[in-house]
Amino acid sequence: MSHTALRSRLGCALLLGAQLTGCTHSTPTDTAAGAPAPPAAAPPAALAVAPPIGPQLVLSPDNVHIEYQVYGRGEPAVILVHGWACDANYWLHQLQPLAAHYTVVAINLAGHGASGNNRSDWSIANYARDVVAVAGQLPQRQLILVGHSMGATVVLAATPLLGTRVSGVVAVDALRSVGQPTLSAQQVEQRLAPFRADFVGATRQLVTGSLFAPGADRTLVQKVAYDMSLEPPAVAIPSMQALLSLDLQPLLAQVHVPVYAINSDLLPTDAARIRRSLPDFNLQVLPHSGHFLMLEDPARFNPLLLQDLATIAARSH
Repeated sequence: MSHTALRSRLGCALLLGAQLTGCTHSTPTDTAAGAPAPPAAAPPAALAVAPPIGPQLVLSPDNVHIEYQVYGRGEPAVILVHGWACDANYWLHQLQPLAAHYTVVAINLAGHGASGNNRSDWSIANYARDVVAVAGQLPQRQLILVGHSMGATVVLAATPLLGTRVSGVVAVDALRSVGQPTLSAQQVEQRLAPFRADFVGATRQLVTGSLFAPGADRTLVQKVAYDMSLEPPAVAIPSMQALLSLDLQPLLAQVHVPVYAINSDLLPTDAARIRRSLPDFNLQVLPHSGHFLMLEDPARFNPLLLQDLATIAARSH
């Protein structure tokens, strides 16, 4: 298989939050590379959201310090979980709009952001326990879990561990592979090989070549590519391996809350197939967007997220 084909398949795997064997662009089924670091841009004024106190820390069950910040107040608490090789800053555009209505908690998973990396098992289950550890520090009775990409799989894994506290889940550009076969060990290794050989180069090629739509803001594309390529390979590669290897079906059988998705149209989402595993699955597609739609177009993304959160909160009463 060519390097280009492998990169394409890896892009699909991250876009789907688990397993796919090829990338194609088509109409969604439901409605509702190695460049230098780009110059740092001044954050918009709308992002000037100061938490009431500084960053907070909690120990995960395997003794890793997990950093998180809390904004806003009231019920429910909305917990934001970033994707593979990202961090809590990827939610900056959402903090102020959400904190006007809810308690908002932005987490750095182990090995990401300012959280610790003294972990040997980078499984989705351990990432889910990071979320549970943070939730254990929150006084709110009800939680809504929001996850982007790999973070969506993480919050689904955390949902049964948190029991009746979870009112619902919002997945952001994820879950497209639900109902598809799990990749074999050989297929997983094929996808990991470019990252084992040249993590920085493969990550930047993945981002610039597969995770944004044509015409995307090149400064943003290069910034994301640079940021993600700085993730330690000792964290990123086993995390990708855990994600690609995961059999979703046993996990989804334990999820008994409504699951909402806000997906880009970069790849199709087969909502009917997903509902066979998640009967209470609800999809909105944001046209002309890429994998990082919450960064690319918050003016269109945020109203969709607020709508889903309000619907979930109303359903829990």
